[in-house]
Amino acid sequence: MSAATLNPATDADKLIYLVEDDLAVARLIGNVLRDYHFRCEVFHSGSELQRRLRQQLPDLVILDLGLPDMDGMSLVREIRAHGRCGVVILTGRGHVGDRVMGLESGADDYIMKPFEPRELVARVRSVLRRCSELAPDPVSRGGRVASFAGWRYDAESLTLTAPDGGEKTLSAGEGQMLQRFLERPNRVLPREQLLGQDDMSPYDRSIDVRISRLRRKLEDDSYSPRMIKTVYGAGYLFLAAVSWA
Repeated sequence: MSAATLNPATDADKLIYLVEDDLAVARLIGNVLRDYHFRCEVFHSGSELQRRLRQQLPDLVILDLGLPDMDGMSLVREIRAHGRCGVVILTGRGHVGDRVMGLESGADDYIMKPFEPRELVARVRSVLRRCSELAPDPVSRGGRVASFAGWRYDAESLTLTAPDGGEKTLSAGEGQMLQRFLERPNRVLPREQLLGQDDMSPYDRSIDVRISRLRRKLEDDSYSPRMIKTVYGAGYLFLAAVSWA
């Protein structure tokens, strides 16, 4: 099956912004995405992306951390502040600390250079699928606002409201994970189900980073968690009564 025949109906309406200062790499990625029917706009600096974000928010941003005019991590946080879209970091930095920092900044996935084009497309689709799963469903459970342990979570805006009224905005990946917990409380959920990946490597630690990030936003002590419990060898368990309105 050729690239041009894979999911054209679902991909054709998705807008992706690519931020990459290496012209050859940018051309390669842009061509791959268009071959798979995505709409793609290419930017060679962070400032170009900033101007475009003021006009239109895409479905997903693919961002190289090594930009000529600004820090890529800061740009990830800025993208998050604009609204709800997926963020995939693409970089040649191989240190595990950089990968963790990228996820901590709010990215939904992290791809190392050099990369296989099909893997890039698969990861892009995975992030887009997570974002689409967070779309509001007014029929399901009577609404999309969950209440639990004094907290409220609005799935449409990805807004988490603390018992004291303070608000926090989640990334698409964090929102998807929390929503899966909230829809299946008091059940052990395997790592693959939480990330939406059936072929997850046993050495993939991205789930641990995201769980840690979510625990911090829920003010859940990672050393003695009250809400998100680790069930060793099985997955994670969300310990709270949940109601939807």
